[in-house]
Amino acid sequence: MADKEPRRSFLARLGLGVAGAATLPVLGLAKALKKEEKVSNPIKRTMELGFQWETLDPFLFCVHHEDYFPNGNAQMGPAPELLKGRSIGDDFIIKDGWRMYHGDSVPGFPGHPHRGFETVTVVRRGMVDHADSLGAAGRYGDGDVQWMTAGKGVQHSEMFPLIHQDKENTMELFQIWLNLPKKDKMVEPHFKMLWSHTIPRHNEIDAAGLKTEVEVIAGKLHDKTAPAPPPDSWAAPAENLVAIWNIAMDANATFRLPAAGAGINRMLYFYEGESLSLSGYDLNAYHGAEVDASIDLELKNGPKNAKILVLQGKPISEPVIQYGPFVMNTKEEIYQAFQDYHQTQFGGWPWPKTGQVHDRSHGRFARHADGREEMPG
Repeated sequence: MADKEPRRSFLARLGLGVAGAATLPVLGLAKALKKEEKVSNPIKRTMELGFQWETLDPFLFCVHHEDYFPNGNAQMGPAPELLKGRSIGDDFIIKDGWRMYHGDSVPGFPGHPHRGFETVTVVRRGMVDHADSLGAAGRYGDGDVQWMTAGKGVQHSEMFPLIHQDKENTMELFQIWLNLPKKDKMVEPHFKMLWSHTIPRHNEIDAAGLKTEVEVIAGKLHDKTAPAPPPDSWAAPAENLVAIWNIAMDANATFRLPAAGAGINRMLYFYEGESLSLSGYDLNAYHGAEVDASIDLELKNGPKNAKILVLQGKPISEPVIQYGPFVMNTKEEIYQAFQDYHQTQFGGWPWPKTGQVHDRSHGRFARHADGREEMPG
C-alpha cells in the first residue's frame, strides 16, 4: 500500500540582475558572486515519506516498517483478543501501534513468489524468520541484513515472531528492492547474510566534537567497504557505485557526504529527527530528497539526533515492467513468470506452514539451500 507522495520544488538560486551588478563596487560584486556560488541548490526535488518510499533506478521500492508489537503468546503471536477488529490476512492499518500484514496468528508475510530482482532486508530492531521454496531458512535481526537474489524465481516467507513473552517486541526494518539487469534476471536464486558485526561503520567527529556514524551496508565510504553482495547483484561491480548507507547524527552534528560522480542517482530519506540542512537548504522531518550526486553534500543536523538512509547507484536504464512480485523488461516476460509460477511453484513449499516460524529458543542462524549453515560470530 503506497501513500501518496506529494512533491514540492525548492526555489532555484537567485541570480544577480545585470543592471544591479553594474552599479556594485568591484569588491561587492566579487562577494555577491561568491555568495551565489555557495548557495547552489543540490536538491533536485523532495517528497513526503509515507509507508512506501519513492526510489530511483536501480532501486525499485523501499518500505519502512515500524511496529510496536505486544508481548508474544505461546505461538509467538499477539494474544487472540488483540486481533479483534483487524482485517486478518490484509492488515496494513496501524492499530494499537502495530500491524499483522498478511499474517493470521504471527505478523509478517507468509510464502509469496518473486522473480527478476533482489530484496535487501535491513532489520534495525526485532527478528525476522526466513523460509523459502529451496529449503533454506534463517532467523536474523537487531542490525543484520539479508540480501536475496530472486533471479529466475523463488518463494519465501518473512515472518516477525514475537519471541519475548515478558516484554514488548518492537520491530523496525527497511525492505529495499534492487533491480536486476536483463542479462541477470534469470540467474539462480541466492541469499546472503550480512550479520551486524560484519557491517563496517564509518565514524567521524566534526569540528564541534559531535559524532556521525554511517553503517556501510553496500558500497564504499572513505576507508570502509561493505561486505560483498550476492555475486549476480547489480551492486557487485564496483563501477555501478551502488550504496546503501544508514547515517546516525548527533544533535547539531555536521557531516560531509562525498560526491559519487555524474550520472549516479542518489536519494536521502530523513526518517528520524527534527530538522536537517543539506548544503544550506532545509529538509523537513520525515521527508526524502533526490540530490545531485556529482557534488559533495554537507549535512547539518538540527537539535535532535537524526537518522538518514541513503540509496545510491548507477541506473540500469532498461524498461521495467512490474506486476506484483515480478519485475521484468517486457509484458511477455511477466506473462511467462506467471505461467512458470503456476506450473512449478518455483520449487514448491517444503514447510508445514506458509507462515513458517522457527522454535522460540533458536538463536540467529542461516541455513542455505545447499545445506550449509552459518551463525553470527
